[in-house]
Amino acid sequence: MVEEARSGGLEELEARLGHRFGDPALLREALTHPSYAHEYGEKDGHERLEFLGDAVLGLAVAQLLFERYPDWPEGHLSRARSSLVNGVALAERARALRLGELVRLGGSERRGGGEKRRILANLFEAVLGALYLDGGLEPVLALVRREFGEALGTGDALRERDAKTRLSEWAHAERRKMPRYRVERDTGVENADERFEVSVSLDDEVFGRGIGRTKQAAEHAAAAEALARLDAGSDPRD
Repeated sequence: MVEEARSGGLEELEARLGHRFGDPALLREALTHPSYAHEYGEKDGHERLEFLGDAVLGLAVAQLLFERYPDWPEGHLSRARSSLVNGVALAERARALRLGELVRLGGSERRGGGEKRRILANLFEAVLGALYLDGGLEPVLALVRREFGEALGTGDALRERDAKTRLSEWAHAERRKMPRYRVERDTGVENADERFEVSVSLDDEVFGRGIGRTKQAAEHAAAAEALARLDAGSDPRD
């Protein structure tokens, strides 16, 4: 439990965060889910810290992308940031920091063990908010660099992953459908650059095709082709 001596779970968490809190009450608040605060009559859960942490995370990721990719235009930077800070990624970071082991939950949420993706993602943001209030931006940048470093360092992968995300967003907004990817060809030759050919379609209409060493790479290429037509102002099917 969070109420235990600081030498226990909180101290271990501080070590994982790379920061010793001058005001450990901030960290306890970050680990307090609103359901717990409501059930046990505490003034606040971590929603305010979550709000702050969301903004701080966006700033930290934006700064690191800005520094790492000086030639990228604003559009690439914005899409890469969105790709990095989605709920799935934040929940993964919360699990890596073992935040679910320390979160204080109300009765109904406690039965879920604190492992719901939404709870974990919000928890990660709240901890970042507490970290910012206690130590400023530098410890936040250091933590984000450690936790997102591998993803931040793969610019091509960021753009490829974002292509599928952008196409899904367009398809949902314009067609209320999700793209379907189909393997059209697999040569079976290991490590061949053109092993897979994949098409992407909506309602059985092909929007784009892509080739790659892996099925995932070919899917990204197919999405990128469809997006290139969208960015040019035409329907991907044309």
